[in-house]
Amino acid sequence: MARGKLITLEGGEGAGKTTLIRGLTKALAARGIDVVVTREPGGTPGAELLRDILLNGDVQRWSSRTEALLMYAARVDHVERRIKPALDCGAWVVCDRFADSTRAYQGVGGGLKAEELEELRHFALGDFRADLTLIVDIDPEEGLARTLARGEKATRFEKFDSGYHARLRQAFLDIAAEEPERCAVLDGMQPAEAVLENAMALIDARLSTAA
Repeated sequence: MARGKLITLEGGEGAGKTTLIRGLTKALAARGIDVVVTREPGGTPGAELLRDILLNGDVQRWSSRTEALLMYAARVDHVERRIKPALDCGAWVVCDRFADSTRAYQGVGGGLKAEELEELRHFALGDFRADLTLIVDIDPEEGLARTLARGEKATRFEKFDSGYHARLRQAFLDIAAEEPERCAVLDGMQPAEAVLENAMALIDARLSTAA
């Protein structure tokens, strides 16, 4: 049985990742591909507990260093207990956020050194990486306005100031530029149907969709 593929979605708050994931899941399943949808932080019972303490509470509840360590604690459990087993069974895993979010949020946004985060990533995951990362780019103010319009409770990260969210956007764009073989940028300001069409075109061009 061929190993599955890991597709991760990244981007700022309100970029439209959830809508895109629903579309990708339906499109891939229509091709006979077994799709597992998951998220970070979270995806396993233990990681979901860490998600709750990371996303809720006061903005200054954790330092960036503590956040990074908690994120990777959740990520290791997620990879070991859910992602790798699914890939080994031939399923394609579509994950809402992964290691690039730590590089952006705790690194560029939180001021941690890139070298330190890379050492942490390698210690936690070794050479394990996504097969394809789709970065949904959107103006931060528009993204935050979308989350407010949905009436959702704001997370700790959504409460940070506009400068923080501008740094996040640039961080994701820089990651895409640094690793073009793995990453691709999608225009999140386009209609959802167009974003999905572009995403599937990238998947077809970079990954074999044969089940």
